[in-house]
Amino acid sequence: MRLRLGALALAIGWSMPAMAQQEQVIAVPGFADFLAVDGDSVWATNKGRVERWGRDGLKATVPMAHPCGAMAFARDMLWVADCDKRTLNRIDARAGKVVAEIATGVAAPDGELNVVAGAGSVWIASDAGGVVASVDPATDKVIATIAVTPGTSYLAFGFDAVWAVSLKGQTLQRIDPATNAVVATIPLGAKPGFLAAGEGAVWVQEQGDGTVARIDPATNTVTGRVKVGVTLKYGDIDTGGGRVWLRTTEEQTFAVIDPQKMTVTRRVGKPVGSGALRYTPQGVWTSAHDHHTLSWWPDPATLAK
Repeated sequence: MRLRLGALALAIGWSMPAMAQQEQVIAVPGFADFLAVDGDSVWATNKGRVERWGRDGLKATVPMAHPCGAMAFARDMLWVADCDKRTLNRIDARAGKVVAEIATGVAAPDGELNVVAGAGSVWIASDAGGVVASVDPATDKVIATIAVTPGTSYLAFGFDAVWAVSLKGQTLQRIDPATNAVVATIPLGAKPGFLAAGEGAVWVQEQGDGTVARIDPATNTVTGRVKVGVTLKYGDIDTGGGRVWLRTTEEQTFAVIDPQKMTVTRRVGKPVGSGALRYTPQGVWTSAHDHHTLSWWPDPATLAK
């Protein structure tokens, strides 16, 4: 009977807590993938739409041709790439509608990319040949283009810089937003991917090596690596609460890394395939698109132990 109730809950969208793992599972039809936190809710890319979900269900739906990649949220505006139209879209999160489509180009139309905000601009890798575009959110215009290593598509903002990873070139590049130029290039391991800036460093998934690399922003050098698994393909990464949070495809739902000891302190949940992760002080959101679910993991302090 318990299994039947669980299946029924998923079918109609009820939330079912998995008490052993403190996980609240929310059924999301379609292909919920990349996430952006909006207060006590989260925005998720899906097939033909972007949606805002709370722990009690769906809050808003915004149609788009093909929303893709990690999103940026700033000042009630959600910035999302469209891989079909090759645009950067600005969504008014409160009105729940697209208010601008900016013809930036998209460097990774397969969706393996980030949009980030910082230093008064929104940034997107706009050409696979090696271009990052800076967009003025006040005018919805491209105000600068920066030459980078070909194959660059993964971005993060932090420590007064834009950080850009090229999977093809196996490099991390530091872009100075004041000069719109690359000021440092750091070699990385095999198949580098998503990255995050926080907890004193820049953290990059080295997907082919199964490691997370720590880069010191003061010296622009790799100062350590944490071995997490055989590979780290198709996951996600975030920082907060004194930890690095790593969404994985194999072995567990996500792993928690101590940035000082450079060790995995906990492996949480069962493997549920590829998906995204975002940290908040109240809890951690994860997606599992192949299972058509979002999950809420409360009490990050306990999860981090």
